[in-house]
Amino acid sequence: MNGRGWIAGALVSLALAGSATPLSSAEIEHRTDYSIRLSGLPVATATFRSAFEGNRYTISGSLQSAGLADIFSSTKGTTSVSGTVSRDKLRATNYSVTYKSGKRSRAIDVTFRNGNVVTANMTPPRRKPKNWVPVSSADMRAVLDPISGLIIPSDDGKVCPKTLPIFDGESRMDIKLTSKGTKPYSTKGFEGDVVVCGIRFIPKSGYKKGRDDVEYLRKLTTMEIWFAKAEGANVYAPVYVQIPTKLGPVTVSATRFGG
Repeated sequence: MNGRGWIAGALVSLALAGSATPLSSAEIEHRTDYSIRLSGLPVATATFRSAFEGNRYTISGSLQSAGLADIFSSTKGTTSVSGTVSRDKLRATNYSVTYKSGKRSRAIDVTFRNGNVVTANMTPPRRKPKNWVPVSSADMRAVLDPISGLIIPSDDGKVCPKTLPIFDGESRMDIKLTSKGTKPYSTKGFEGDVVVCGIRFIPKSGYKKGRDDVEYLRKLTTMEIWFAKAEGANVYAPVYVQIPTKLGPVTVSATRFGG
C-alpha cells in the first residue's frame, strides 16, 4: 500500500469505528455520520450502521466523495465486518471492503479465527515491486481488523496508551496511541468530554520500502484521534481524527454519533 492509500485507509477505518455501540441482550442499532475535509474543504461523507445482539456484532457502511474531490475523481466505498464482543476487545470473524475511484476498483476479504488471519484475498491482486516488504505468517497472528480494532472496551477509561496490531487485508501496521488528556466535544447525539490520543503509524509489512509518502506518515508525530464513550456501553469509539498532509490537514469529524 502506498502512502496515499495508508491515509485513505486510516480515514475510512476511523470513520467506520465510530459507528459501534455494543450494548447488551436484545439487538441494538446505531448510526454515525461523518464529514471528511481537506484544509477545511469537504472531500467526502460517510454513513455507517451497526447492530449488536448478545455477543455478536455487525457493522456496515458506505463512503462517497464530495465537493472538489468528486469533480476530479469520484470515489465510492462500502465495508462490512462481523464478529464477537469479548471482555477487552471486538474480535472479527469476517472483514471486507470494496472501493472504486475513477476507473480503478478493488475488493478485499479477510477471515479471522481467534485473532489470527485464516484467509486474505484482494481482487484484482496488486503487482508487487522488488522492494515490497512481504507479510509473513507471523505478521497475521494476534491481529485486529482496522474497524473493530478502534472500538475499545474499557473498565477504567484508559483508552490510551495502547498499541493496536492492525491487518487490513494487505498491510500490517501498529497503531500506537499515546495519552494527550481530554477535550470537550459536541455533535448531534453527543456532548461531553472526549479522550484525546496521539497517533503513530508504524509500518510492519505489506508496503513498498522506502516510498516517500509511507516514510512521511511513519515520521508524523502530530496526528490525533479523539474517542467518545458510547451511551450506555463501556466502549470508546472515534469521533474526530486529524492527519497533517503535504496538501493540508485531513480531518474526519462525527456530525452524528448515535443520535
